[in-house]
Amino acid sequence: MTKNISKEIPKEKRSLIMIILLTGVFFTLLNETLLNLAIPVLVNEMDAAPSTVQWVVTGYMLIMGVLIPVSSLMIQWLTTRQLFIGSLLIFSMGTLVSGLAADLPYLFIGRFFQAMGTALLLPLMIHTLLMLYPVKKRGTVMGFVGLVIMVAPAIGPPLSGVILDFLNWRWLFFMMLPLIILVLISSIFILENVTTITRPKIDFRSILLSIFGFGGIVFGLSFAGDESVSWLHPSVYIPLCIGLVSLSGFVWRQLKSSMPMLEMRTFQYPMFSLAAFLIFIGMMTQFSTIILLPFLFENALDISTVAAGLILLPGAIINGAVSPLIGRIFDKFGPRILVIPGMILLVIGLQLFTKVNAATSTLLFIFLYTLVMIAIATIIMPAQTNGLNQLPAKYYSHGTAIFNTLQQIAGATGIAFYVTMMNAGQNLYLRGASSFVSTVEQADRVVAGIQFAFKVGSCFALAGLVFSLFIRRAVPPDEE
Repeated sequence: MTKNISKEIPKEKRSLIMIILLTGVFFTLLNETLLNLAIPVLVNEMDAAPSTVQWVVTGYMLIMGVLIPVSSLMIQWLTTRQLFIGSLLIFSMGTLVSGLAADLPYLFIGRFFQAMGTALLLPLMIHTLLMLYPVKKRGTVMGFVGLVIMVAPAIGPPLSGVILDFLNWRWLFFMMLPLIILVLISSIFILENVTTITRPKIDFRSILLSIFGFGGIVFGLSFAGDESVSWLHPSVYIPLCIGLVSLSGFVWRQLKSSMPMLEMRTFQYPMFSLAAFLIFIGMMTQFSTIILLPFLFENALDISTVAAGLILLPGAIINGAVSPLIGRIFDKFGPRILVIPGMILLVIGLQLFTKVNAATSTLLFIFLYTLVMIAIATIIMPAQTNGLNQLPAKYYSHGTAIFNTLQQIAGATGIAFYVTMMNAGQNLYLRGASSFVSTVEQADRVVAGIQFAFKVGSCFALAGLVFSLFIRRAVPPDEE
């Protein structure tokens, strides 16, 4: 049984624990996108195809999608200190191996260990903070969580662009290692255990079904995001089919088990289910926008990769800056005042993106992206906090694992689906173009594809707006 110890640890100590958790997760999530701009460099140095090298990024998402569901079991088997320190050690080892990698296989191994550490740390952080703080203060706390989860991946590309301008790609890892070790040493002296270990029976069949289920879906969607591969390609539909069948078996087994690895009964709580849907819409939009806009900048507007990353940076920074404020508003007024206006802003922002073209100014791109990022900030963390608040304490680890897994699935789905929509929009444009496509028409083709993808995104956002109208402040079962 998990106990709530929000009153047993002094306020100052809780703040230190929160800082340690947030800092550790920030550095690990930063690595999810830190190599994005290093792909061309690695292609040349490793003498490998871009589609192969791309797996240093997409593989990170795959491992997280596979391992996050197992985190709820790990939280019940290991203490907070054991799991946090162990995860950082694994991540540090992966960082060192990645920096020293002489070829791609060693780099893949290093990234595997980095993703493993991140997959365990992210749910642990949210679960621990839920235990440390009472319901009335969780909005503020989850605002800081939102700052980390949103900002860290967003600043990865521009930060790596600056580093790569002056140093070798290995310094992306070497500069990170001492910071992680500092957090690790600090955690040894500051972090406390917040859960009671129950050590439930390990269901190896559920673990296997989970690996094939979530792994198959993320693996298939990762390939679907490649514009040279269709959804009917075996590399897409075979892992997707395996994933869906395995995931169905996993869900069925969890519902039949008296001690499930991942508690599916969390979805019987309406605010949790609603939050899951809104988070899926929000994360699809965030990940796909980060992919679509640089594609537009580089292929239609002739803007460099580093400059494209810098255009997106203000939106990421403002998103992080408003997240703590959003948390405080949530604590005082509840989710409706944030989520519904956030969905309205998201619909407006995506609609405005359907009008962009080669003549759109850089300042307008910055404004529109910032508008979308603010909208996402007012949706995801308030909805997630509200959904988790409705769960009994014994389901916290399961709820956080489900939400974090959902974010990885939504990210992979968003990238794959919206890249497909972009290609469809380009094909529609080519039907009306001349047989000889000039350079100008090539740029217009890219613009047409981007506009079409954002039109589809607007439809999903509109659906999210309709569902957001049903959100209400959640109350834990033991406080009803």
